[in-house]
Amino acid sequence: MANLVVSYPLHEGATFDADYYRDTHIPLVETSWGPSGLTGAEILWPADAAQPVAAMAVLRFRDAAAIDAAMGSPATGAVMADIANFTNIQPSIYRTA
Repeated sequence: MANLVVSYPLHEGATFDADYYRDTHIPLVETSWGPSGLTGAEILWPADAAQPVAAMAVLRFRDAAAIDAAMGSPATGAVMADIANFTNIQPSIYRTA
């Protein structure tokens, strides 16, 4: 299994619509990347306002080749374009093997 961990680091003036992220963006990710080998998505919410991120998502893939397939799929454009609908934060992406 391989993962993408996507975090949204907070900064002055940061906005983040948690409802949209949970109800619209993550389902879009699942629909878009499921055919490429996404096997699950988990949102990690901060315990309190003192945390340095608005949210983190762990996107689980069958293997590293599945991540490559998802990143190269035509559906990735829609996933990336949707970010502006819920935040002004540039996401940080961490890839695991």
